[in-house]
Amino acid sequence: MASHQTLMAGSDDPSDSRPEQEMTLDKSLNQLGILKGSSPVMEQLYQQVERVAATDATVLLVGESGTGKEVIANAIHQESARKDEAFVAVNCGAIPAHLIEAALFGHEKGSFTGAVRQHIGYFEHASRGTLFLDEITEMPVDMQVKLLRVLESGAFLRVGGDEEVKVDVRLIAATNRDLDAAVKDGSLRADLMYRLAVFPIRIPPLRERGTDIELLAQHFLQLLNEKENTQKTFSRASLDVIRSYSWPGNVRELKNVMQRAFILATDTLNIEECISDLSTRKPTEHEGYLNFFVGTPLADAQKEIILATLKHYSGNKRLTAEALGISLKTLYNRLKEY
Repeated sequence: MASHQTLMAGSDDPSDSRPEQEMTLDKSLNQLGILKGSSPVMEQLYQQVERVAATDATVLLVGESGTGKEVIANAIHQESARKDEAFVAVNCGAIPAHLIEAALFGHEKGSFTGAVRQHIGYFEHASRGTLFLDEITEMPVDMQVKLLRVLESGAFLRVGGDEEVKVDVRLIAATNRDLDAAVKDGSLRADLMYRLAVFPIRIPPLRERGTDIELLAQHFLQLLNEKENTQKTFSRASLDVIRSYSWPGNVRELKNVMQRAFILATDTLNIEECISDLSTRKPTEHEGYLNFFVGTPLADAQKEIILATLKHYSGNKRLTAEALGISLKTLYNRLKEY
């Protein structure tokens, strides 16, 4: 599979007159379908997607909101033998609890008030293809039992029906919750978690993707310029914000901020004006380096450096104090303050 190899299009073609910035983007961004990124964590993700896509294993995607879990699920589908069949995405949290069984498994005519005809559920729509269940921890626990039974048997009954329906569905589930915490608080059954997590994949948050952040921003700007036939650019301050902001909303937030800044800009985008709470601009950590936003208060910077160094040395306070060039007593005092 060559779909996530670094793009070199136009590098040897003297007739290629694309702007240098666009060609640089092509060389810098690896891609797998509609995924983009070349950081080590994304390369690892590509490898996991490639390997699991070749199988029919159930996949559980775990990642913060906005990291692109549906994009990953769709990429697995597109790289699989099922790519010519349906990819059906369902947000479990968006379906009322009393309707979710009928939504997933369908219902027969007359099975309840308002059921004026037979209805085919998401499982049947996805047969021979892939069913993506997002926010699986929002599914009622009694429904999780029925889902587990379908995963084990490949069959179910429509609501109000007595004839078993067999389906061939590849299931991918996702959550933004910590799995252990979800099991502990009862929002996810342990037996279902183990059945779903045949192949668990962690989706990295944007703040862990290093230079991907700026490259993604450039990519989104390039798409907007092409759509609107413009040549807008980033201000230098905007690039500083893009690199230093923690992006708690991940790729979704980056894309939305880009669109707002693009609409407001005449020629130059000012990203800082489109981020609602710049107080969340915490330093980003990548490969042993901390990147601070210009204007970070010294006290805040000192705190982040101390905590990051302590984490680096796995909580060893003596090594932390030595690395920082301060006494052990001073370190204890600072930690007490924090």
